[in-house]
Amino acid sequence: MHKLKIFFLGLSGIFSILYCRAQDTAAGILTLQQSVDIAIKNNLQVQQSQSQLDASKIGLNQSKENLLPFVGAQANQGINFGRSINPYTNQYIDQQINTGNYGINTNLTLFSGLQLINGIRQNMYAYDASKMDWQQQKDNITLNVILAYLLVLSNRDLLDISRAQADVDLKQVQRLEIQYREGAIAPSTLYDLRGQYANDLVNIVNNVNALEASKVGLYQLLNIPYNKNVQLENIAVPINTPDTIRGNSDSIFQTALANLPLIKSADLRVKQYHKALQVARGAFYPTLSFYGSVSTNYSSAAETNVQGPLVISTSQNEFVTVNGGDYYLNSKNDQYLQKIAFGDQFKNNRYTQIGFQLSIPILNYFKARNNVKFAKVNLQNYEHLATATRNQLQQNVELAFQNMIASYGQYKSYVDQVNAFQQSFRSAEIRFNAGAINSVDYVIAKNNYDRANINLSQARYNYILRTKILDYYQGRLTL
Repeated sequence: MHKLKIFFLGLSGIFSILYCRAQDTAAGILTLQQSVDIAIKNNLQVQQSQSQLDASKIGLNQSKENLLPFVGAQANQGINFGRSINPYTNQYIDQQINTGNYGINTNLTLFSGLQLINGIRQNMYAYDASKMDWQQQKDNITLNVILAYLLVLSNRDLLDISRAQADVDLKQVQRLEIQYREGAIAPSTLYDLRGQYANDLVNIVNNVNALEASKVGLYQLLNIPYNKNVQLENIAVPINTPDTIRGNSDSIFQTALANLPLIKSADLRVKQYHKALQVARGAFYPTLSFYGSVSTNYSSAAETNVQGPLVISTSQNEFVTVNGGDYYLNSKNDQYLQKIAFGDQFKNNRYTQIGFQLSIPILNYFKARNNVKFAKVNLQNYEHLATATRNQLQQNVELAFQNMIASYGQYKSYVDQVNAFQQSFRSAEIRFNAGAINSVDYVIAKNNYDRANINLSQARYNYILRTKILDYYQGRLTL
């Protein structure tokens, strides 16, 4: 009995641990890596790029399979009424007959102005470009999630700062209320601090709203229902100097040209439409193809002449018996007609044909010429697009680099400012507690220190965001 009790207590403890872990999971801590993985899986643009990639793969496979021969079969079965042509004798008859035609045919293109080969290369470039587009969308959503994640952390830090500021003012208000009740201070001193504390509470409300709004923005990127109970894992992001960026804006641009899927996709699209132009030009050349077919036919009116011992089998003398079979009697030449069986017709009527066909385009409503013109326009359009993409990238890199330099300068300045205002506030707080300065001077010193802390926090995350953007251009974006 004692062992059984110990067993149940142990089992209860295990269930309690599992329940607590389940509760922790339900409460949820969302990491940056999980956020990126969820966004890549659920993001609409990424899903659309994946669908386009799948479609490009199908197009590439189809262009390769166009080199295979065409093989088809047909079967026709019908009933003719009234006056018609006997397909077996090619003579007019006036009776109901059953007819059938069966065959199989093949066709293989041997040469068509290299349209098939160039079509394969065109679809190959299109497939590779779709892969780059898909990777670009994943890179875009990764960068956007990182920025949104850091924005949440920034707003969370601002909320912590505002709460810490409110705690300092609350302690001062509580201390001054005691002194006010004892008549040791003027009422204005207490009211100044109460007003300052009320302003702190307003800042807390605003920062809570900003934090929740940034979390909602993150969940929009993840494309999942918002859960306010989920907490974001804090990440340690070191503040590196601009020297760690490894180069200037020109070198970063050259690295981006070599690494970014956006540029690779633009170049592949140019190659794709260059091959499309060659496909269009191939329509001016003759087409040589090999063909073959095997066919046969059947008619219920098909008959053949037979001879043999004559035996009258009906009173109307319309049939005779020859070699054990009944046949129509042909009184004109004393010959007897026998129906030809389906199997015999299928074998005897077989017709085989093979050959080569040369098709020479002469005039086709100028369709080939206009298709070439359309292909040239599309090629020029994508060449202009590739050039514009490079120019836009160069401008973006230059702007991002300058923003990084400026944000680092702001961060260093705010570090010095916080240190200075911290010492100023510490001195003002000591003097205020000793009654050496009034509440106005104290509030001014504290506001200066609070604003400096807020500015430093914002500058820190702003600089981190700028470095992440440059890491993306250099292909060094890490989570």
